[in-house]
Amino acid sequence: MNEFRNYLLFLAKVEFDSRLKQKFDASDIVQQTLLDAHRRKDQFQGSTEAEKAAWLRQILSNNLIDTIRRYGSQKRNLNRERSLDSALEHSSRNLEQFWASDGERPVDKAIRQEQALLLADAFAQLPESQQEALVLQKRRGWSLSEIADHMGSTPPAVAGLLKRGLRRLREVLSAEEMRNRDDA
Repeated sequence: MNEFRNYLLFLAKVEFDSRLKQKFDASDIVQQTLLDAHRRKDQFQGSTEAEKAAWLRQILSNNLIDTIRRYGSQKRNLNRERSLDSALEHSSRNLEQFWASDGERPVDKAIRQEQALLLADAFAQLPESQQEALVLQKRRGWSLSEIADHMGSTPPAVAGLLKRGLRRLREVLSAEEMRNRDDA
């Protein structure tokens, strides 16, 4: 299940409440998720990688909800919990659709899942500041000014982080694609 670590970390960071960043880290929640999954591996009833990813997302969602309950200032809110489940599912679909093309055949879903894992692995190789800037812009839709204010930076500096982050993602993914071609 360790092959899903970066995938889960990406999802946790995307849905991470930055106000709680001082109290816990997304990697701690992912570690707990993998530990929980290992303890409950006999409960997994799926047979595909996509089913395993969905099972792990559900465990991650439960762990995020528990952490928010423990450290968050909000009272328990079932609507927020349901919205977190759907947000994780949405983030996962977006990650998979990064690779999707028009007119895609259903058989390509397994390939997309594998590519989503590759993208998450590439994302994990970026410096934390580039990861944060990319999540805030691509997932949350923040402007350069909003990201700069949040990160205590300037819009041109944030633009540089985004440019370098996207360039590095392309480089890592391109190198992985070439490795896969050489292996075939």
